[in-house]
Amino acid sequence: MSLSTTPAPSLPYASQLPIVDLSAADRGPDARRLLHAQLHSAAHDVGFFQLVGHGVTEAETKALTDATRAFFALPEADRLALDNINSPHFRGYTRIGDERTRGARDWRDQLDIGAERPARAPAPWEPAYGWLEGPNQWPEALPELRTAALHWIDRLSGVAAKLLRELLASIGAAPDFYDGAFGPHAHPQLKLVRYPGSSGEGDDQGVGAHKDYGFLTLLLQDRVGGLQVQREDGNFHDVPPLPGAFVVNLGELLEVATDGYLLATNHRVVSPPGATERFSVPFFYNPRLDARIAPLDFPYASAAPGVTTDPANPLFAEYGRNALKGKMRAHPLVAARHHADLLLRPEGRPDQPAMSA
Repeated sequence: MSLSTTPAPSLPYASQLPIVDLSAADRGPDARRLLHAQLHSAAHDVGFFQLVGHGVTEAETKALTDATRAFFALPEADRLALDNINSPHFRGYTRIGDERTRGARDWRDQLDIGAERPARAPAPWEPAYGWLEGPNQWPEALPELRTAALHWIDRLSGVAAKLLRELLASIGAAPDFYDGAFGPHAHPQLKLVRYPGSSGEGDDQGVGAHKDYGFLTLLLQDRVGGLQVQREDGNFHDVPPLPGAFVVNLGELLEVATDGYLLATNHRVVSPPGATERFSVPFFYNPRLDARIAPLDFPYASAAPGVTTDPANPLFAEYGRNALKGKMRAHPLVAARHHADLLLRPEGRPDQPAMSA
């Protein structure tokens, strides 16, 4: 699993996502105008694109991917010592089949990592999403993983911040409109994911169809493939790996902020065949937990179609409530062990009405 500068392969239209070169932002006004035209189209029409020119080096990528493979090669007992059921902050290792998407099990295992912060338990009068901040769990036998993962969070936070500003500029909005929602208390997340192959039970759900609930996701995938994106024809299409690129998708917060002008798109992963392993590393660029996402002021607002409604997936005004809702659903064992009382609150329940954001 590595990034390289190999030219993009020629792909059929149905599979070919737009390719956006972020380095064009620094190559003068003409190149930046072209970048903005490409970003505008990709974000409005598809909600997914391949990002090149991001500046992340092969050495940085290799450090992370080597550490990722080394983690999943550890003895099972070493991985289970980091079981996320031990963490009220939803950090740590999730065994194959223990995570859920829309109630169905995902056939993958993973390590959930976030910004490294002290453990805290919110007071009864504080928002329950304060539980999402806390320390990570790291394998003692693999100290290089901590170094590589925390560096990756910092590095991709910078890439995503630049990308978000250029994206906002591309639709005529103030590039710094959401700067205040991030800052030193932003809530980035990282997953190291392994898909071990088919479950052998006729279920090929690596991860079920879903939308991400933050601002932007930058995905590093290996060469195996399996990611699929729902396109305008309603069908799911393969996203073949493109060496040197991150697959970028927009989260629900950007769809809500633009009243549906920018798209958060359904996507899923189909398990690789047989015993073939697939590795991926999604990075989620998320704001502060207490950030309330104000509607974006931009000249195309009158053309916005409205936010996609899903009664099973209510959206809340504060990002932290959306994040907690997602964690509670995805990790029911952690929720039951540490947060049984929260299951009675709106953040953890699927049957509450949506709130404006």
